[in-house]
Amino acid sequence: MNISEEGKALIKKFEGCELEAYQCPAGKWTIGYGHTKNVQKDDHWSQHYAEVMLDIELEEYEGYIADLVKVPLEQHQFDALVAWVYNLGSGNLLSSTLLVKLNAGEYEDIPHEIQRWNKAAGEVLEGLVRRRKAEALLFEGKDWSEV
Repeated sequence: MNISEEGKALIKKFEGCELEAYQCPAGKWTIGYGHTKNVQKDDHWSQHYAEVMLDIELEEYEGYIADLVKVPLEQHQFDALVAWVYNLGSGNLLSSTLLVKLNAGEYEDIPHEIQRWNKAAGEVLEGLVRRRKAEALLFEGKDWSEV
């Protein structure tokens, strides 16, 4: 399964696209649509390169969901989980109650579990509250676009 355009739109909305490296709230150097791997302080990207890198990275995050989730997913559920792990990383998914509950088939608990992950550097951030709400709504197959 691959992320849909709707899932990609959620990621783009909440990540935004910065073509010059900056430090995110967690203190990591970031560029493009939330890209953090090997980013240096003075990095600059073109819009085209940011789009290409997003597509390349999404393959990696799709793979985490495919490898770690053992229950069937509908497209919107897959999209929400890829968006979540894109922001939080595979290590957080692997150690999460979200994954345990999902693999136990407790789909109804997943929107709540998604929304628990709303902190950076120990502080609740409004942007993460909104993003997690959008991911939870997408997981449920509901309209997230007004969040």
